[in-house]
Amino acid sequence: MIDFIYKLKWYFSEHKMKYLLIVVLAVISNFMEVIPPQLIGRTIDLINTGDMTIGTMWLIFLLFIAVIISTYLLLYSWFYMLFGSAYDIESILRMRLMQKFLTLSPSFYERNKTGDLMAKATNDMRSINRAMGFGLITLLDASTFLLTIILVMAFTINLELTFYALLPLPLLIIIEVYLGRMISKRHTESQKSFGVMNDAALEVVEGVRLTRSYVQEEAEAASFKGKTKDYLDRFMKVEKLDALFQPLTIFVVSLSFIIAFGYGAVLVNEGEMTVGEVVTFNIYLNMLIWPMFAMGMLFNIMQRGNASLNRVEEVLQTEDDVVDTGDSIVESSEIDFEHVSFSYPASSRQNLDGVTIHLKAGDTLGIVGKTGSGKTTLIRQLLKMYPAGTGSLIIDGINITRLNKKELRQRIGYVSQENILFSRTVKDNILFGNPGASDDELDRAIEVSALDSDLALMQKGLQTMVGEKGVALSGGQKQRISIARSLIKDPEILIFDDALSAVDAKTEQQIIDNIKRERKEKTTIIVTHRLSAVRHADVIVVLEDGRIAETGSHDELVKSDGWYRRQNQYYETGGEEND
Repeated sequence: MIDFIYKLKWYFSEHKMKYLLIVVLAVISNFMEVIPPQLIGRTIDLINTGDMTIGTMWLIFLLFIAVIISTYLLLYSWFYMLFGSAYDIESILRMRLMQKFLTLSPSFYERNKTGDLMAKATNDMRSINRAMGFGLITLLDASTFLLTIILVMAFTINLELTFYALLPLPLLIIIEVYLGRMISKRHTESQKSFGVMNDAALEVVEGVRLTRSYVQEEAEAASFKGKTKDYLDRFMKVEKLDALFQPLTIFVVSLSFIIAFGYGAVLVNEGEMTVGEVVTFNIYLNMLIWPMFAMGMLFNIMQRGNASLNRVEEVLQTEDDVVDTGDSIVESSEIDFEHVSFSYPASSRQNLDGVTIHLKAGDTLGIVGKTGSGKTTLIRQLLKMYPAGTGSLIIDGINITRLNKKELRQRIGYVSQENILFSRTVKDNILFGNPGASDDELDRAIEVSALDSDLALMQKGLQTMVGEKGVALSGGQKQRISIARSLIKDPEILIFDDALSAVDAKTEQQIIDNIKRERKEKTTIIVTHRLSAVRHADVIVVLEDGRIAETGSHDELVKSDGWYRRQNQYYETGGEEND
């Protein structure tokens, strides 16, 4: 509990006056709540002694009304402020988490599953909200209310009776602390299991077409059932511990009632207490049920909140392995790879080995090679997606380690293999590359990407909804929207990572011709398996196992006796291009 509050001290420091006011209002409201039992006890004693009058009765009645209304207003005020703060900090943490997701490199997502990250952004945030809201309300209300009642019982009724009646309570606190620690551990395991189940649900939904085509519905359902059962079993272990709190509270408070009634009757018989005082004392004892039960819930909620906060903090404290210390800005698009070597963190081999390429501003570079030869890896180095390897990657005369990631990527138009689209209109997906683009710039990007003919066939044109991840479009349409999205940036460097694989040969040639015309003085890099897409390139490199096996223009490479020539022969004779 203390650990949870300490981790959020930055928020409490920023809003210390607000929380000070909350504490003051909580203390006052709890003091107001102990007045009615006093009035009840005094009324009983006045009736027993025959001193009750009509005037006294009305005075007690009006006091009751005033206390009830005042207590309601006070409780409403500090409950509202505390719950508002809980949602405020949940919003802040969720925004920080999302900002972290947007800045972390791909290696982070290789280590963490999407389902678990979603669990941290949803279930864990709800647990933190409950701890900050209901948890802190319980902490303030239960602790101050408990202390107020005990002090009133001890100093306005009978100190000795209070001592004996409260003897069982420390046992309850010890047990609840122990249960809280067990709940924290099992809640963490439960949330991890939820993340696995969440990830499995995403895979089922995304791969539903493949599952049906291979008639694997029953196998997938059985697999998901196993993950669901694992989460349910772990969740029920938490709930079994949680269910112990209320019976324990009732049992301990019942022991206190037995002591209070028995010893209270002795004290009344000896004349040390009145009947009204015994009634008042037992009303106070009954009022202790809530704070004692609340203390049990407090340990539970705070331990869950702390476990969830630890999971969120684990992400927030993750350092990006691509350190961005650069502040230089790219002015032109001259690129030099000088003996660049690189290995992925999880790789046991060199994914790039001594790659050297010189590309002048305005040149077109074609990158070809077998699957797994390192083509996409080379592009990722240029985009600063992974830590720099050995050697030097120089853009515009500046080493890439000195270039600011954001500034660099703003000057690069990148069309990836995945062709990721958002569940928005065609227009919105294109303008994602440059939200401030004019209509003329939009039309030009559509024309260069050869998307105009397809738009004419769409009933709503640019306002056509693409569906989730572009499910309503063909592969070629998705690729051309992605190309238009990169072209509308008018980038200094344009990169196609196998971005023409889903279009026919005629459309491919049309796009290549348009790019050659529109980007005469700007650098273009085309990664492909289809040699027709790079025939016009100024420089073509053939990668093999992360090394450059061949380099030159198309005419030069077809005269050599290498992979490129053999692939070109297959292409010209209508054969398949082999990897």
